[in-house]
Amino acid sequence: MKSSARRRTIAVRRTTAARRTTTTTTVLAASLVAALALAGCAKSEDAASGDKGASAGDDAGQVVASPSAGNDKTCTVEQFGGKKIDLSSATVGFSQSEKEANPFRIAETASLKAEAEKRGVKLLTANAQSQFSKQISDVQDLIAKGADLLVIAPLNSDGWGPVLRTAAKRKIPIVTVDRKINATACKDYVSFIGSDFIEQGKRAADQMIEATGGKGEVAILLGSAGNNVTTERTKGFKDQLQAKAPGLKVVFEQTGEFAREKGQSVTEQLIQSKPGITGVYAENDEMGLGAVNALKGAGKKAGAVKIVTVDGTRNAVQGIVDGWISGVIESNPRFGPLAFQTLDSFTQGKEVSQDIVIQDSAYTGSNAESDLGKAY
Repeated sequence: MKSSARRRTIAVRRTTAARRTTTTTTVLAASLVAALALAGCAKSEDAASGDKGASAGDDAGQVVASPSAGNDKTCTVEQFGGKKIDLSSATVGFSQSEKEANPFRIAETASLKAEAEKRGVKLLTANAQSQFSKQISDVQDLIAKGADLLVIAPLNSDGWGPVLRTAAKRKIPIVTVDRKINATACKDYVSFIGSDFIEQGKRAADQMIEATGGKGEVAILLGSAGNNVTTERTKGFKDQLQAKAPGLKVVFEQTGEFAREKGQSVTEQLIQSKPGITGVYAENDEMGLGAVNALKGAGKKAGAVKIVTVDGTRNAVQGIVDGWISGVIESNPRFGPLAFQTLDSFTQGKEVSQDIVIQDSAYTGSNAESDLGKAY
């Protein structure tokens, strides 16, 4: 009897332990599912227009703008002097220009890698860490390692002679993204893919005019020197102010080098020299967020100084929701699908545009909260 009772007791204990284990496993599994779901939400870079879902690996989003006069020139392999190749068996080299502390660069590189993996294309990558001399040597190294085609995000627009000469000898097609190089399309490179930066500047000016009522004094946090993005975003902004709001004067311009820390330090100087400043136009989000930090440090209230930026990062769009930023003009960094589509068409012998301009959306107080998931 004692033996039988003991066996029953052991069986009960085992059943209870099994139930506890099952319960613990179920709780852990549920927690893991919830954590993965949250992680997926946290990493989501884009929900493309048309309500398409998107995740960190989903590079949907870039849409080519309708061709405009003067932007309809094309290039073919025959014109370029190269030869048709199968992209799936080719090696593509990607040269990133800046440190990947900037969300734009993080999203840009992730997009190229994701598309290469999706297509089964071998991708070699290099990061110049914001040093132009390193970017030149990086691209030379990519060529030496056997890159058949190149995608370059240029740090500067000038100074590409050594790379172009090396690539020309081997007839290596080059596509530039985000920034242009000062060279001849369909001779030195195939295509440029990017935004209309003058239009971005104009749209930023429109948002500043709306935020300020078209009167007051405005400062510009310039991007880094030596590239077309800074030059054109500045031109578009100034031209639009002059045309639509001559009462809104640009009284301060200084480079923030597209960096948050520099944007903050320049804005701190600005507050000292121009304490009554009405608005700040930052030529990228990181500088704009630096300006927010400076204003907070100076004890300013949200919205006291109107800030308009360009990029569309999640933190900047959240800044609109929080009342610190008045508007953000998008500059979509998800170049992967369009860059590889261009290379694929070109290597098959099809015509590709020399200038591929993408459409950019915008964030304002009316859509920032609802569209936060589209930001990167």
